[in-house]
Amino acid sequence: MRSRVLVLGCFISLFLLVTSVFAQDPLSGTWSGDWGPGPGDRNPVTLSLKWDEKSLTGNVTGGENVGAPIPIQKGTFDPKSGKVHMEADTKNPRTGQTVHFVIEGKVDKGTMTGSWNHDNRNGDFKLTKK
Repeated sequence: MRSRVLVLGCFISLFLLVTSVFAQDPLSGTWSGDWGPGPGDRNPVTLSLKWDEKSLTGNVTGGENVGAPIPIQKGTFDPKSGKVHMEADTKNPRTGQTVHFVIEGKVDKGTMTGSWNHDNRNGDFKLTKK
């Protein structure tokens, strides 16, 4: 009886270890798609994200600053709801003023959708995990 409990305990521990090692991280990786204020005004964007189960970090590339990665300064992810929150600052190339982006989204089966805003502009985005 005691050996059965020990074997069952070992099996459950091994199963949990293997499951956690092979569990797919729903957020880390490269995401690409577009964002914009409407259907006729879209901008390509790529996100490189890393989620370590505590914090969300990464870079945004695209849009008005094509080629200049913008670091995510504040990032959170709730794996239960799939909700993502990101904030990033960049300089407007024309005025030199700081532009503060706030991005709210949701991850579902390899797709991230949501809204963004900066200054007095806002819109939506749709990204696919590569």
